[in-house]
Amino acid sequence: FVTKADVKGYIEKEYGQYLDVALDSIDLVGIEKIVDGRSAVRKSQAYVTKDGILHVDVTQRRPVVRFQKSGGGFYADEEGYIFPLQRTYASHVQVVDGNIPLAADSGYKGAITDPKEKAWFESMMDVIGYIEDSKVWKEKIVQIHVDEGMDLILIPREGNEHFLFGQPVGIEDKFRKMEKYYTHIIPAKGEGHYKIVDLKYKGQIVCKEK
Repeated sequence: FVTKADVKGYIEKEYGQYLDVALDSIDLVGIEKIVDGRSAVRKSQAYVTKDGILHVDVTQRRPVVRFQKSGGGFYADEEGYIFPLQRTYASHVQVVDGNIPLAADSGYKGAITDPKEKAWFESMMDVIGYIEDSKVWKEKIVQIHVDEGMDLILIPREGNEHFLFGQPVGIEDKFRKMEKYYTHIIPAKGEGHYKIVDLKYKGQIVCKEK
């Protein structure tokens, strides 16, 4: 998200002259504030060395999900911090689209504060975290759609099935049922036999051809 040229540009534009000046005149805290003000930067550290070089070390935010609304999209990192999409780079992460119940827009950065929105967001991050921690599901699931009833629909990379996940609760149980679908139902019925796999009902997997 942030290149060496970007950092130099931030400093030149907002700090001013930093070349050919006395080392003790450089406001390192001020430079850090400028760089930290970028939404994709988690933390920066500015320091100078005896050979007269100004160093700025940058820790970037690592997005784990992209929320895509009709008016634009935004990322969220593993800490739940929301920040805008970046013009210079697109991160390949899970995508959540559809009826997203968050007021945040494409220019928002920060945490979710509304209690109702925060509860939904944290539940969604639990789902994303479960997928991210699983090598199998991270590779297989490429999109999560939120329908008008606020149910989640998981869309795999391959195959025609759409998994009706329901509300973002009972996560482990629903993924176990998805695993059983791949290990038991597909071998019996064949690829592409079912289009809808409903995971919402306790102790059941409801498969539909249309």
